[in-house]
Amino acid sequence: MSELEIIYRDEHLVAINKPSGLLVHRSKIDRRETQFALQMVRDQLDQRVYPVHRLDKPTSGVLLFALSPEVARAMSDQFANQAVSKRYLAVVRGYAPEHGVIDHPLKEELDKMTDRRAQQDKPPQEAVTRFKRLAQIELPVCVERYPQTRYSLVEAIPKTGRKHQIRRHFKHIAHPVIGDAKHGKGVHNRFFQTDFGCHRLLLACVEMSLLHPVSGERIQLRASLEEDFTQVIERFGWTGSLERWVLGI
Repeated sequence: MSELEIIYRDEHLVAINKPSGLLVHRSKIDRRETQFALQMVRDQLDQRVYPVHRLDKPTSGVLLFALSPEVARAMSDQFANQAVSKRYLAVVRGYAPEHGVIDHPLKEELDKMTDRRAQQDKPPQEAVTRFKRLAQIELPVCVERYPQTRYSLVEAIPKTGRKHQIRRHFKHIAHPVIGDAKHGKGVHNRFFQTDFGCHRLLLACVEMSLLHPVSGERIQLRASLEEDFTQVIERFGWTGSLERWVLGI
């Protein structure tokens, strides 16, 4: 893999545009993986970096690191206190509602390998996601039981930061994210693979807003979509809707 795209850097923070399929750091879950964002950024900058939040392996977009333990603690506190705002783009099955709020508590997902010692009976935690439909399409293709198939492009803004929150929330309202092997629908994932050559989760963190932990200034971090995501948007004729959304009109 070539060098990672750095979208922001100063003496305290560095942010990259993480590709889909790249782990943030080494994990027992993916023992065969040999590349990790943490190590790649460290080697690219030739200095230690400290993760302050997580971004799922199949999700692309803004990934922030601190350049010192002190800044890492300050940023981790911001994330824990819900002081960091993030915006995602996703392609979901069906015509999603025009807008809405998914207020659905989530029980923590524990991994059999890495979470053996974790408390197994935790109650569901508060989880809230705001969303807005940006575009939609109906294809004259039978993927399930209907002669047509519908999809939507949505903006998702999670208020909380639960594991797989956006993916689980859209599954909860019966609009799973395309390419989600765990929470989605395999028949639609395979349709995108065979007909569009898209073998990824169509979910990306495209913007993050935070207070700089040293200067206190508001920072907006933005990441462009990867080519395979962009190709789906172009194929569905959603480019204009996406451009209007970027411009805020």
